[in-house]
Amino acid sequence: MSRKEALAEFQSELHISYSQIFTYLSCSLKYQFQYVEQRPHEHVSIALPFGSAIHSGIERFYRGIKENGVPDPLWLIQDVFANSLNANLDHRDIPILYKKETPNRVSAIQMGKALLKAFYENIVLTGFEVAGIELPLTARLFNEDGQPMDMLVTGIIDLLLKDAKGYVIAVDNKTAKQPYAQETVDQDLQLTSYAYLLAANKCVPATSDVYCRFDVMRKLKEPKFEQHYTIRTAAHRRKFAKLANAVLAGIDARIFIPCKSWMCADCQYISACQDW
Repeated sequence: MSRKEALAEFQSELHISYSQIFTYLSCSLKYQFQYVEQRPHEHVSIALPFGSAIHSGIERFYRGIKENGVPDPLWLIQDVFANSLNANLDHRDIPILYKKETPNRVSAIQMGKALLKAFYENIVLTGFEVAGIELPLTARLFNEDGQPMDMLVTGIIDLLLKDAKGYVIAVDNKTAKQPYAQETVDQDLQLTSYAYLLAANKCVPATSDVYCRFDVMRKLKEPKFEQHYTIRTAAHRRKFAKLANAVLAGIDARIFIPCKSWMCADCQYISACQDW
């Protein structure tokens, strides 16, 4: 099932995704604009189509391993990225906000190819089996009394690896300019949502720890590939469910408040926020 097909299937039941939870927690007014009013975007940051295209290239890499035992050649992975980015940008009818490190389309493609080269030449999969790629999962959300709710939690895990002992590790692919601090990795809510989904779907024992990893491609003059490991316990997963329920309560109460932060620079609703 493709990511697009999975997202369409998620729409068939009441659900909340990590992206929705993150958006609400970051700025509930943006949540209102995007998910309640479904306003058209005023513009889009190059980071969004760029990240999506990088994921397409990495997905092709892992599918080659899973289906053929070896990855496709680097040039093909890079072509998948470039074709995906070009197709995405060609179909945009709103302004694209470029970045200092990628001031135009050509530089964005060059950067993406360099990042994928760093990934390709440094990723090590010895001892791991590719168990899932772009894995869509859903799980019932429970309230604090342990009672099932009508709402599902949904998510798509970039990569699921399995080691020789049968332990799984959830991997999320990222691009970033700044290094990741271990404290940031240990507190990241996206990895916690992955752990919740894996435990609920019996991919790991109900009370066990879930191993997670960020694979990060650093946007430097000489790109670097870095990995950051962390775990999520049953206590982390319970807190995630509590947080998700709190977000749903805020949405039901129609509490939508602007929140100024560094994320405002890329927000697709700058004018709407100023007019609020």
